[in-house]
Amino acid sequence: MKSSTRKRYLAQASKFNNLPVVEVKNSLFEVEKGWEAICDRLNKEISALPGRKKLVVVETYQGVIHEELIAGLETGIKTQKFIRASDCMLPETEIKKLVFQDVTNDRIFGFLTRLTMDAFFDQQKVHEVRGELESAEEGIFLVYGCGASLLCSEPDLLVYADMARWEIQLRMRKHLVDNLGVNNRETADWMLLYKQGFFVDWRVCDRLKKTLFDRWDFLLDTNKIGQPKMVEGSAIMAGLKIATNRPFSLVPFFDPGPWGGQWMKEVCNLDPSAPNYAWCFNCVPEENSLLLKFGEDVIEIPSIDLVFRHPRELMGDPVHGRFGDEFPIRFDFLDTMEGGHLSLQVHPLTEYIQEKFGLHYTQDESYYMMDTEEDAIVYLGLREGVEPEKMLAELEEAQAGNKLFEAEKHVQTWPMKKHDHVLIPAGTIHCSGKGSMVLEVSATPFIFTFKLWDWGRLGLDGKPRPINIEHGKRNIQWERTTQWTRDNLVNRIEKIADGDGWTEERTGLHEREFIETRRHWFTQKVEHHTNGGVQVICLVEGDEVVVESPANAFEPFVVHYAEVFIVPAKVGEYTIRPYGSGENHKCGTLKGYVRF
Repeated sequence: MKSSTRKRYLAQASKFNNLPVVEVKNSLFEVEKGWEAICDRLNKEISALPGRKKLVVVETYQGVIHEELIAGLETGIKTQKFIRASDCMLPETEIKKLVFQDVTNDRIFGFLTRLTMDAFFDQQKVHEVRGELESAEEGIFLVYGCGASLLCSEPDLLVYADMARWEIQLRMRKHLVDNLGVNNRETADWMLLYKQGFFVDWRVCDRLKKTLFDRWDFLLDTNKIGQPKMVEGSAIMAGLKIATNRPFSLVPFFDPGPWGGQWMKEVCNLDPSAPNYAWCFNCVPEENSLLLKFGEDVIEIPSIDLVFRHPRELMGDPVHGRFGDEFPIRFDFLDTMEGGHLSLQVHPLTEYIQEKFGLHYTQDESYYMMDTEEDAIVYLGLREGVEPEKMLAELEEAQAGNKLFEAEKHVQTWPMKKHDHVLIPAGTIHCSGKGSMVLEVSATPFIFTFKLWDWGRLGLDGKPRPINIEHGKRNIQWERTTQWTRDNLVNRIEKIADGDGWTEERTGLHEREFIETRRHWFTQKVEHHTNGGVQVICLVEGDEVVVESPANAFEPFVVHYAEVFIVPAKVGEYTIRPYGSGENHKCGTLKGYVRF
């Protein structure tokens, strides 16, 4: 692998911010750090409660390190009784049967569960604990764990231990955490831990979490093992409210892959000694974190909390009315610069994802070229005269290891250059070739990609990457051949408007896709308006810009090259202009929003 420690892709040092924050200014909120300080604060709060009996609930999200939290709380808080919610759950054998209908025996795909937390509990045991708590006359009773709030519906003090999804995934890879209600961290493949978390655990925990927001006395942040922090629940609510009134960025996360490249190392200020970086999720609220800053201290929460708490303010009435509290737009990076091809793939049609997986919309997407090498290509659509039976037979032979699949014989390739934009409605066979830095703009139905061919390579775990030919062949749209693809999907760019120092272009997406994208080129200030819907923007050209409110409704927000930010629907009017080192230079932004 080539080294990219020298600057290759930028003319000057990157200013990319890996830890963007939403600052809660002029507040009296205090962040407690370390178990001793956390327990001291809780003990003071408990002592101030009226009555001789004190009921304390510590509700936890799946993915916390229970051993750490229990040890910290038991050492620092002297209780009459410490009750573990896990002791009231169903036996593991029953929980495994309960979730199997959603988890299935497929390595990758399952069904988004409709289960709620109470389904995991033995109701007789729950009844007994509730009776014990109700009849007690004095003492401190602490109920702890996932579902703890179900055992004590009216606590005197409620602490919520939240967890970021990306951190949960990293812990699963290290086999540090179990799935909900079972002890399987050491026996299950980490991908199976993730799959059960994705399809079951996180849905169940989220449904309970949404009922508790208004009751949080404290938020416990244990995303960094051994470095716990705690802040008042009202502080979190204040931070979320601030975020709905201004542009903000989520915490991007980066991951290597078998096809990963070298571009993000330099541009995104990453470890230059890493073999590669393949993915960056930089606007996926279901996965990314949101950092709230109080004074000098930062609290990490899942950014999905903002979507749950303020869906209408964040997304706008039309988008909320269609998608509920699911954020429908995803921006992410795919880096194949000095890397390899992505897997050849197809996404499910809407009716297929509805029937098979229980989602109401699918992963329509597009590839915007942030940068390319000279020989960059994308695989997109099929060649004229393609023979479906022959192509599928060759895919099956390749999957069996009998021969390599000759992708170019069946799939059309297109040369790519910087700032090209190709559209990929579901059902279109596609992949980015090597030598590209892709900004992927897509809908957000999570992990439903059907890989058809992966160039005969292994994953980073040394195992073959899962191939989904059976799913894929039921979704490939065979009529999307060369001419149709050229006419409908490749650089469908049209000028919309211009003014003094700016031009606006429509770059997509296809009429089957619900996301619209607009590109602005500018050397002067450009006026924007959310028009009642959430917008997601990436700076695709230029060193630095500043986002401002004409009415001074929020503080100026500085954005650097390749950074992605969200503009809540509630913001309304805002402007973007070149700033700092980017002044007097041509800048470019790509905006995505839901058509309505």
